[in-house]
Amino acid sequence: MDGLLLFAHGARDPRWAGPFEAVARRIEQERPGQPVALAFLEFMQPDFAGAAESLIAQGCTHIHVMPMFLGSGGHVQRDLPGLLDQQRAVHGGRVQWSLQAPLGEIPSVIDAMAAACMAPLHKLSSKT
Repeated sequence: MDGLLLFAHGARDPRWAGPFEAVARRIEQERPGQPVALAFLEFMQPDFAGAAESLIAQGCTHIHVMPMFLGSGGHVQRDLPGLLDQQRAVHGGRVQWSLQAPLGEIPSVIDAMAAACMAPLHKLSSKT
């Protein structure tokens, strides 16, 4: 079974997680029964290992890791590969891991962000 692990940075303010939790809920609504776990690099729980364990406990043998970052900065280039290597060592060949491109590098996400950024301009042009 395939699972989806959403990986975000984390913050001290619990309100920061709201949009990421909303994404996880939306996926669960759109795909009932789809194992989804949200993990945080720091400050929040669950961490990467905890979220991975949750998916594995649900029977997932292939986990798709979606970095919820706008680009391939240090966390995506350095921290995330190390976390994946740790999980590969713990679970051996029993679990396959697929690392996806950071969310902000996906063309449809770029399109959605550009549309959201232009929305105030559309409101201005409709007033003139």
